[in-house]
Amino acid sequence: MVETQKPIPAYLTDKGNIVRLILLTALFALVFINIYAPFGVSTWYNVTEWELLAYSSLVILTGVLVVVISRIIMYWVSKKFTLLLWNYLIWVAAEAFFMAIFYTLFEKLILEDKRFVGDIFQASIKNTALVLLLPYSILWLYFSWREKKIQLIKLTENPPISDTSKSLLPFYDEKGELRFSIKFENFLYLESADNYVNIYYLDKGKTTRFTLRNTIKRLEESLGSTGIIRCHRSYMVNFDKVKVLRKDKTELWLELDVPNAIALPVSKTYIESVMETFTKFCLSRNS
Repeated sequence: MVETQKPIPAYLTDKGNIVRLILLTALFALVFINIYAPFGVSTWYNVTEWELLAYSSLVILTGVLVVVISRIIMYWVSKKFTLLLWNYLIWVAAEAFFMAIFYTLFEKLILEDKRFVGDIFQASIKNTALVLLLPYSILWLYFSWREKKIQLIKLTENPPISDTSKSLLPFYDEKGELRFSIKFENFLYLESADNYVNIYYLDKGKTTRFTLRNTIKRLEESLGSTGIIRCHRSYMVNFDKVKVLRKDKTELWLELDVPNAIALPVSKTYIESVMETFTKFCLSRNS
């Protein structure tokens, strides 16, 4: 069963992948409309095949503007909020819906289709779903495969830190270049700051910050095997440094074992994983 409450993979809101998705969707739509000929395309004008190709291409690319606008909005929203899988699925459905409205109005008002508006919309939503869902599905599989390949290369070059060898914790920027390393035992937490991440750690007993150009989503994927977990859309924490798990009337907090009493919030999305990690740590310390 699909876990719709899980955050979507970071590669779905990566700027480069968004551009790839838009380009492939536009290309697929052009091929689709000129081969499958939906929306009554073959009856638009009494013109040659090449002229028809030009007209149909203009119309389909205008419709793809819905995807362009939608993905730009999604990119900026993902910088501020954590998008869950069910949010993404609704977003895709909305894209298909608004594209279908565009083609329905085009066919009714421009092509003067005599059919009932509901029948036109029903055909439009079917064709629009094919135009979007096929390239979306293919690209999702490709992005997933590509991300796993990148992670495999990184693991090969930099093996994960084991329980017996938590020496240096490496941090890479958005281009995959090593920018900062810190002893695992001195690392405290990460804080998201738009396109940057603040790394907090102990230096001679004082909390110090290093700013890295990357996103917390990418770092979450690369730090998954280290005991550093996501507790909030803006924070990841080294659970070795958690001293107290405290709940007040409205929120759950993680208090860190540092002199200046740092407390990080736990959002509802991550409560389950935080509690599972807390339980594992309790069992390991008592064994």
